[in-house]
Amino acid sequence: MSNYSIYLPSYSVGVNCYSEIPYVLRKYGKKVAVIGGKTAIEKSKGELLKAINNSDIEILDFIWYGGDSTYENIEILKNNPIVQKSDILFAVGGGRACDTVKTLADMEDKPFFTFPTLGSNCAGTTAISVIYNSDGTFKEYYYMKQPSYHTFINTKIIADSPEKLLWAGIGDALSKECEVLFASRDKFMYHTPLIGVCMSKICTNPLIEYGKKAIEDCKNNISSFELEQVALDIIVSTGIVSNFVTHEGQKDPKDNYYYNSSLAHCVYYGSSLIKACENHLHGEIVSFGVLCLLTYDNQIEERNRIMKFNKSVGLPITLNDISLTEDDLDIIARKASTSIEWTYVPGNPTKEKFIQAIKDTDKAGRHFK
Repeated sequence: MSNYSIYLPSYSVGVNCYSEIPYVLRKYGKKVAVIGGKTAIEKSKGELLKAINNSDIEILDFIWYGGDSTYENIEILKNNPIVQKSDILFAVGGGRACDTVKTLADMEDKPFFTFPTLGSNCAGTTAISVIYNSDGTFKEYYYMKQPSYHTFINTKIIADSPEKLLWAGIGDALSKECEVLFASRDKFMYHTPLIGVCMSKICTNPLIEYGKKAIEDCKNNISSFELEQVALDIIVSTGIVSNFVTHEGQKDPKDNYYYNSSLAHCVYYGSSLIKACENHLHGEIVSFGVLCLLTYDNQIEERNRIMKFNKSVGLPITLNDISLTEDDLDIIARKASTSIEWTYVPGNPTKEKFIQAIKDTDKAGRHFK
């Protein structure tokens, strides 16, 4: 196979981790553009300014990312004079803010650093961005050569975020282990994807062990051990796995593989076309998709274990929980069958089998209530 490179995420974590910024940035430049969500910037601005005080680093400005990770917003940022003048980009906020800045930095070839302010996703440490259309529907994945040069996980700021976003982040992270193991099954495994597959096996249990306490602590703005463990699972563990099990866009198709997500995310992508689902969070819907994947794969014992956990923290276990009905399933299945995830489903996937798995999951969930 051809030559390839793997860039691993590095990170700092803790209530005072921003103090590491001057050391980490010392070789990359001095002028910084901070780009992110409005609330995220408001919550992190003071800590960032304090961290660079008495250093050579200068924050040129704090810039709103535009509200969604779209190519349109990225083009606006490209033309921003502050962005053009900066040596370094900071991505501050949730997944869409981080994905916007990651893609921008990759296009402009600028070093970038991520500052997740939510424990809701692994965007801070991955070399892949989710790009949406201007109407909010999924457009495509953007693959970059490397993830953030360093990720700063301030658990005090995460503890001050809405607990519902951590809750949804847990739902999303629950998909990593089962999706990676499912998508990679019966595939030829060599060093890099094999590491990712092995590491995926540590992603589920910490969520189940610490998740309920972490949500409660986030609700009470407590930066606890449990909250930190869950945040690290969501942001770092799943992100590292993603970097090892994603290798798309190569010149030789034989060098491509994508085991990063599977049928659980197919449920989400299809649901994004259903208007009634607009009020439900990404991870919330994916957590139901996890149950559907496990049903599809006849892993009923594991499905029931995850279903029990979902019920204990209020994550969905039925179609009704995410405002779907059986009438929506044809649309969901049609969208799923066009995704890259579908091409890596073991065996010969059919829309009919996928729909039946969703129906069976819903039935089991209703009995579980």
